[in-house]
Amino acid sequence: MASLGYTEIFLSIVCFFIIWFLRNKNVKPWNWPLVGMLPSLFFHVNRAHDRCAEIFEAAGGTFHFKGPWFINMDMIGTADPANVHFIMSGNFTNFPKGPEFKKIFEVLGDGIFNSDSDMWKSQRKQARALITHEHFRRFLIKTSMDKVENSLVPVLEHVAKQGLVIDLQDMFQRFTFDTTCKLVTGFDPGCLSVEFPDVPFSRAMDEVEEAIFMRHCLPESVWKLEKWLGIGHEKKLTQAWTILDEVIGKYISMKREQMSKSTESNGDDEQGLDLLTSYIRGDESTGLECDDKFLRDTILNFMIAGRDTTSSALTWFTWLVSTHPEVENKIREELKSVIPPKEAGKWRLFEADELRNLVYLHGALCESLRLYPPVPFEHKAPVQPVTLPSGHYVHPKMKIMFSLYAMGRMDFIWGNDAKEFKPERWITERGTIKYEPSYKFLAFNAGPRTCLGKEVAFTQLKSVAAAMIHNYQVQVVEGHSSTPNVSVILYMKHGLKVRLTKRWN
Repeated sequence: MASLGYTEIFLSIVCFFIIWFLRNKNVKPWNWPLVGMLPSLFFHVNRAHDRCAEIFEAAGGTFHFKGPWFINMDMIGTADPANVHFIMSGNFTNFPKGPEFKKIFEVLGDGIFNSDSDMWKSQRKQARALITHEHFRRFLIKTSMDKVENSLVPVLEHVAKQGLVIDLQDMFQRFTFDTTCKLVTGFDPGCLSVEFPDVPFSRAMDEVEEAIFMRHCLPESVWKLEKWLGIGHEKKLTQAWTILDEVIGKYISMKREQMSKSTESNGDDEQGLDLLTSYIRGDESTGLECDDKFLRDTILNFMIAGRDTTSSALTWFTWLVSTHPEVENKIREELKSVIPPKEAGKWRLFEADELRNLVYLHGALCESLRLYPPVPFEHKAPVQPVTLPSGHYVHPKMKIMFSLYAMGRMDFIWGNDAKEFKPERWITERGTIKYEPSYKFLAFNAGPRTCLGKEVAFTQLKSVAAAMIHNYQVQVVEGHSSTPNVSVILYMKHGLKVRLTKRWN
């Protein structure tokens, strides 16, 4: 009996120290025998992004995560711009997406996010030509303005008039889903309306992104076992994958039927300016085999890029501005500067050309993206062994994970006020936008894979931000949590619950 008592005391002490090590936020993860640092990863998985920032800050920017023995889960985590530049630009060819990346993101197929080498070059060249074309730019502006005026504003007016609480995150997802669908496929699913209809496709995308995140945290053998057994996140992924394929397949069939019936092709008309039409028409000239599989992968890649990143950016930006009245007032004053005197003090929407040169609004958006990047982390693996500028050795069976979320919070990158929301840091003494290198401000990626949709994103962000800030007062519901979710896209875990009031009669 006495020995049993000593055993209980000993086990209690061991458990105490294990919990203490796991809970302690000010120390690096403890490297346990056999399981490595995996217990710490799972203990903090619900706040993974903030945990990364804490670890990198304590480690000086780069940290060697040691996984369980014998399963190749060792990883270098970094928030060091020198390492990012080395990987994304200086040694680009040694860090392709590779087969491991494609396994984790297999649902994206052979789209531009997963592809490498010649396939990636061909897809990027064609995507750049389509997205930067003047016809598409006009289509983008028209689509965005139409959706703001005819879908977003009616919802905002209804909510403000009825005094309702609305989840702006859900509303922004619906807005960007509709606009992205229109730009990519030519069809508007009409998800943003006062009825807030159910959107299985959008929900399926969320399920896919959560499952992809868990694949980053689990050994490959574990998530493959889940997939084989049909349980957990892998079960949700399989179900969501089916929904995505069905909806995208329907759009492709509708587009082919629409094009087969069309007898005219006028590039100045709205008809035929979407990316899907352009890909089908340009099948022979691009050198890309635009069969249904290629179109499916391309559409899904563009949908994730367009819907998720922009709606995430709008959500965090709106929250930050609504909780920083001094920033909100400066944006309103800047908007007032482009309003004709006879329209001052009235409800109005803004044209894209009016918003293009607004420095403070642009700086506030960049500052929001710095603190809350829509894609909070990326990972790479080298083809050949290499030593990073930080001095860390990396071999092909190791991953390098860089946290964009943590980078935005590092004092050694942004100064002692790194965690503050200060749009002024983006404005020069001459009153122009301050340039920051992409390997420091990574929201739009860096190097040869820099985001092609940067201008598309800013066009939509500014049109929505200006309409809401000038015409409405946003008040976050008291006590509402702004905790980040755990996914490959940075959303608010509990949405963004607000009340709206109109600023003008």
